[in-house]
This record gives sequence, structure tokens and C-alpha cells, in this order.
Amino acid sequence: MRTANPALNAKTFTDVPRITDTSRVMTIQGTVNKTFMMLLLLMIPAAWVWNQFFTSGTPQAITLWLYGGLIGGFIVAMITIFKKQWSPVTAPLYAVLEGFAIGGISAFFEAQFPGIVIQAVALTFATLLCLLLAYKSKIIKATENFKLGVVAATGGIAGIYMITIVLGFFGIRMPYIHESGPIGIGFSVVVVIVAALNLVLDFDFIERGAASRAPKFMEWYAAFGLMVTLIWLYLEILRLLAKIAGRR
Repeated sequence: MRTANPALNAKTFTDVPRITDTSRVMTIQGTVNKTFMMLLLLMIPAAWVWNQFFTSGTPQAITLWLYGGLIGGFIVAMITIFKKQWSPVTAPLYAVLEGFAIGGISAFFEAQFPGIVIQAVALTFATLLCLLLAYKSKIIKATENFKLGVVAATGGIAGIYMITIVLGFFGIRMPYIHESGPIGIGFSVVVVIVAALNLVLDFDFIERGAASRAPKFMEWYAAFGLMVTLIWLYLEILRLLAKIAGRR
């Protein structure tokens, strides 16, 4: 069960017990319900930070919440990955912390490009729905070659971002791909496509996890993994729209 999502990798379900009691097993519907709950938990702090930014009119008013959400969310995500049985607690906490970060980031983009956030949100959920329908109708199949290609592409993107971060420590900016020129926009389009295709891998992995009769807490963990991909997809769509708007 190969997937590029660090939260849903090939070993995710190998170190958890198999449950025989049907009332205590992971289900697809249960995972969907948990995902909606996490989305709600994300949107509430995001809306609060958003309101704080536009009420105060100063970035300083939300800087602490933004960076606190980013750092806290990363720490909680790592804990969740290594302690899956804690996911009924850590997954909702991750959603709340990411909400603070997403709210701050979105507010900064909205201040620079009015209307961009609602477009990014709409495109993110439209992409999720379209890929879910394509997956359920077997238009897109998560074959081994498909998985291998998406994993390789995701790894390549992660490598580029890591190089960008390392160069940034030395005051060096990677040219072209992070700019609003044709190369930069083309790169963002590719990243958005790869991020979207990761959703297909996540759908497949969740379906297989439910079939393997994983314990009930894995619904929270699977929802957490899907949220990781959705947040990545939203941020990449936001970056793409900002690059396009920057050319006008």
C-alpha cells in the first residue's frame, strides 16, 4: 500500500492489531465523519485569526498565532505519526493548530490579492470532490505504477522545497520556480496536480485500511492523513493563484 503521504505510508496498518468486533473496527464512513469534524475544527480558529488580522489591520496581531500554529502543528503531526493510538486526541489538536496557521497565511494572501482565498477554497474542495468521484467510478485507479509515479513526483517536489529552505539560510533564493513568470507558474501547476493525485492514493489507502479491519482509532489517524494532503493542496493552489494574480 504505497502512498506519498508521510502519515499514510506502507507500514501504517502493519503495527496495529486486527479487530474482530465489528463495532470497534475502522470504517470508511467513520473516517469521513472524522474528516468533516477536523475540517470544522480547522475552520473555527482560521476564521478567528482571519478576523483578528482584518480588524487590527496589522500583521503583528496574528504573527504569534501563525507561527505557533505552524510549529505546534508540526510537532503534533510528528507525535501523531509515531503514536497512532493517540490520534483521537492529537488529530483534532492538529486541526486546531493548523487552523491558526492557515487563517494567518490566508489573511496575508487576501490582503495582497483580494478574493484569492475564496477561489483557493473552492478549487480545493472541487478538486477533492472530482477526484473522489473519479476514484469511486474507477476512472482513476490506484495501480502500482500510478502509486510509484505519484510517490516519485512527490519526493522530487519535497527535495526541491528542502533545497530551497537550505539555500534560504544562506540568503540564496532559488530562481524562476518561486517567481510569477511562466516557469514559476508551470512549476506550481505541476505541484498542484501532484498534490491532487495524492488524494487518490489516500482514498485507496483508507479503503484498504478499512478492509483490513484496523481498530477504531485509526479512523482519526486516517482522517489526519487526509487532512495533511488537503492542507498541502490548498496552500499550493493559493500559491498558484497568487503567482497568476501577480502577473496582472
